[in-house]
Amino acid sequence: MLFNSINFLVFFPIVVLFYFLIPHRFRYIWLLVSSYYFYMCWNIKYALLMLFSTIVTYFSGVFIDYFRHRSGKNAAQMMKFCVAGSLILNLSVLFFFKYFNFALDNLAWVLNVAGVSFKRPVCDFLLPVGISFYTFQALSYTMDVYRKEIRPEKNFLRYALFVSFFPQLVAGPIERSKNLLNQFHEKHYFNYQRVKDGLLLMLWGFFMKLVIADRLAIFVDQVYNNWQRYGGIEIILATIFFAIQIYCDFGSYSNIAVGAAQVMGFTLMKNFCQPYFAVSVKDFWRRWHISLTSWFRDYLYIPLGGNRKGKLRKQFNLMTVFLVSGLWHGASWHYIAWGGLNGAYQIVGEATQPWRNKILDCLKVKRDCFSYRLFSQIVTFLLIDISWLFFRANGLRTAIGMLKRIWHHFELGVLLDGSLLSIGIGRKDFTLLFFAIGMLWLADLFHEHRKSIRQWLDGQNLLFRWAVYYAAIFFIIIFGIYGFGYDATAFIYFQF
Repeated sequence: MLFNSINFLVFFPIVVLFYFLIPHRFRYIWLLVSSYYFYMCWNIKYALLMLFSTIVTYFSGVFIDYFRHRSGKNAAQMMKFCVAGSLILNLSVLFFFKYFNFALDNLAWVLNVAGVSFKRPVCDFLLPVGISFYTFQALSYTMDVYRKEIRPEKNFLRYALFVSFFPQLVAGPIERSKNLLNQFHEKHYFNYQRVKDGLLLMLWGFFMKLVIADRLAIFVDQVYNNWQRYGGIEIILATIFFAIQIYCDFGSYSNIAVGAAQVMGFTLMKNFCQPYFAVSVKDFWRRWHISLTSWFRDYLYIPLGGNRKGKLRKQFNLMTVFLVSGLWHGASWHYIAWGGLNGAYQIVGEATQPWRNKILDCLKVKRDCFSYRLFSQIVTFLLIDISWLFFRANGLRTAIGMLKRIWHHFELGVLLDGSLLSIGIGRKDFTLLFFAIGMLWLADLFHEHRKSIRQWLDGQNLLFRWAVYYAAIFFIIIFGIYGFGYDATAFIYFQF
């Protein structure tokens, strides 16, 4: 079930209504049933995979706690065995559905290069929606119990809700058990201000998705799926548009998820923090997909040694994290290249930092002023945007081919001859996009300066507030991409 579908607009109010009407002791059961129904709207069979992951990680927590309170030299080994078992079983399922075909393709290529005949078996199955997200969330529970950061949850149904909680089930944020699991024990009351704030956050998410992301997707898909027909300017513009599209698409899902949970009284972690205001690639990754970035930091980078074992080991650990992050996003070399490029940015940036500081000092460049910060933001955006080309391209060879086409077919005249207006969207759509993106930039600018638009609206008169609310609703209804002849587009991160 998609957030941007009619089904969800019916499903969500019903869930919220009954959540507040039924007694507190039964609410988690209601949410569990609702969450599994939400997921099974895609594929009933794949709900069994989520249940399998839930069972494995639940009992791993139970047995870890059991052996922790046992005496004897084998107790610690059994705890490690439980962690290893949970990791192996969950990652094996993830590997089979997401990476098995990729592994076979690469094995066949290696064997063919070596002169060995290999007939690749055909394995045709759909990737379960959200499998990477709920697998990582479940695995974090096992490791948190092992590290004594939380106590194991004894109630299986309540733990199953933690893994399957429908607002963030399919595309995050990837929640930690110490944050979300305890909230299922709390009693939540209907609070007008909290509900209103949650609905407004959801409304902003729908604006980002329906007005901006899905409109940009028309142009981006047309260019990227037919890149041989277009020149450098079109590819550059499509890549810039994709940077905005993926932010609005993924950011909208996170906003709707956080807002929907807030309506019912739950607090989910913030997943984005004005990423395109970042002044370095390192700063960008503090702001982008925060739940995944922090997951890799806590459960991969630090266990590998982090920055505690010298510069070379730190660089190795950093590159490992980003290569794994690329592979997490998809079973393809262009995702791995995207991850490696972002890792290389940070390694090179850190290695050249002393030289760059000396040059800036020699030139007496002020680093605490607006112009320098703006320059840093532009350079960071350009670097990130180059990496987005690898992310969005249909393959690694395609990405390299598009870069070559930018270099060999760069014609500025395209900007003036009106041909850009024939790539999926016309003049009216371009005008609307510039207006909507301007609103997005202003909103992010407010938040960058620690100001909340919702709090500002709360300080205005009742008539003005509701005029803004209704204007926003009608703007989305009028200018959103939806309706007859249009299938509600899935969010980009559903494929991961």
